[in-house]
Amino acid sequence: MTTHVFIVDTTTFKYHLEYLFAGTGAKDHVIDFNNKATTKLKHTTENNLVGMIADSQRIRMGDFIIFYLQQNYSTKVLEGKFYGIFKAKEDLSFLDNNDTKQFLKKELKKSLTFRTMLEPFEVYPKGVTEWEALDEIKHIQSPNQMLWSLIYRKLKGNRGNTMITIYESERLFKLLKDKNNRQKLSGQNFTFDLCTQEIKGDNTSHNYTGRKNKINILPRLIEKCKSKKAFEIHLQTYIVQNIGRGINNELDKCLLNGLDIEWLGNEVSCGVGMQRIDIMLSLVKENIRIVLPIELKSVEATKDNVIQIQRHVDWLEQYYIPNRISDIQPVLISKKIDDKNSENYNNIIVSFKQFNKKNCRCMPLKYIEFELSNNNLIFKEINY
Repeated sequence: MTTHVFIVDTTTFKYHLEYLFAGTGAKDHVIDFNNKATTKLKHTTENNLVGMIADSQRIRMGDFIIFYLQQNYSTKVLEGKFYGIFKAKEDLSFLDNNDTKQFLKKELKKSLTFRTMLEPFEVYPKGVTEWEALDEIKHIQSPNQMLWSLIYRKLKGNRGNTMITIYESERLFKLLKDKNNRQKLSGQNFTFDLCTQEIKGDNTSHNYTGRKNKINILPRLIEKCKSKKAFEIHLQTYIVQNIGRGINNELDKCLLNGLDIEWLGNEVSCGVGMQRIDIMLSLVKENIRIVLPIELKSVEATKDNVIQIQRHVDWLEQYYIPNRISDIQPVLISKKIDDKNSENYNNIIVSFKQFNKKNCRCMPLKYIEFELSNNNLIFKEINY
């Protein structure tokens, strides 16, 4: 199961706890392209919103949820803190659009457009400080054991919902338990006490009555594909939302091979720069564990795609594998190349084979093509 960290402030945190939901916002924008082919939004704005949708749609029922309360000197929160532990009550996040009907918008003092219902798991009153989680290294034996997902998020900022790896969540959970001497709160109702900066039990039960509209990005993706406009972030959202759910059997067959998803991430930071893995899966079955770094292209593949994939493999070998032993299965997903006899296609295949020869410690690069057929995305693994 994936652990998702939601960024909150002292105002929103109280309502998250009382109504048991987590959410991220779309600022002043209204989502006008949900289940629709067109939008009036600018290209950059649309892509930013679709990226937030991708973050929200990776959530599966039973996933863990942690809150990160931001530093705010005016409310005497002198350093950021992590609080938890909660679980996602449902698959995927839902849409409560940014309008006058948005539930709790006035109380929250901001728009939280993409929302996830929660249930208590092990709720601890005290939070773990950012220093304790990210900077204190007295129990760290190697740099790869640090919480790099959260460190990268801190460096790059502006991400309201960040996933962390399984071994990172195990360490963060231990910090929470140790900070609270393993004394968790009982009951099902909670609130936040700003004076003590602790989660408290609440005698009042709050009923969440907001809208829960399903999110469907496919019509907009199809329109962009047909009009030959870039749609890589839409493709990422579609895959993150549907993988492993029996919605697209060809997609599941190409990526899962009958294995179970134990972890799912998108835009997985893998460096202090802007390097990110578009989608990453960890698959398990009995004694098998495979991690898949997936590079996405909404256009046809090129021989240069292996350069980015190589960076992903190198990072995984240094930072991920020492913490969670797995085979590495690199994957490239790109638009179908019709002419398999062209010089360009032959050059691409040569680059794949050179990559495989260089990276004998990981599994051969899996090459998957997609095409649009009858308003559906069709995925097919190419044997080269």
